[in-house]
Amino acid sequence: MLPVDKIKYTIWAKNTERAVAFYRYAFGAEVVKQNPHITELEIAGGIISIHGGGEGKKTWTGITLQIPDVVEGAAVVRKAGGQCPREPEPEDGEPPHLAMCIDTEGNEIMLTRARS
Repeated sequence: MLPVDKIKYTIWAKNTERAVAFYRYAFGAEVVKQNPHITELEIAGGIISIHGGGEGKKTWTGITLQIPDVVEGAAVVRKAGGQCPREPEPEDGEPPHLAMCIDTEGNEIMLTRARS
């Protein structure tokens, strides 16, 4: 077995500074490492590594961020310069629990809330 120091998920950005600003504003990300090619951000104990040189194309990432309120979260994503093409909708009589969003660089992310 190999020891694992940490797990990080790398996404690409056409404009790294804009991407970092998005994740810092929308999710309170903290920069933990930065060099001319990669910026690592910590969000809730996880690491997102933003690598420059992206094309800005829409790309599914698989990143899911669990937050208390996805309607509020979608509004914050939009305010930070991202998109949520469809409003989160109630399901089975419960408040919305899912929002599909896109960051400033075209990376698709999912916002969820814990279901009761």
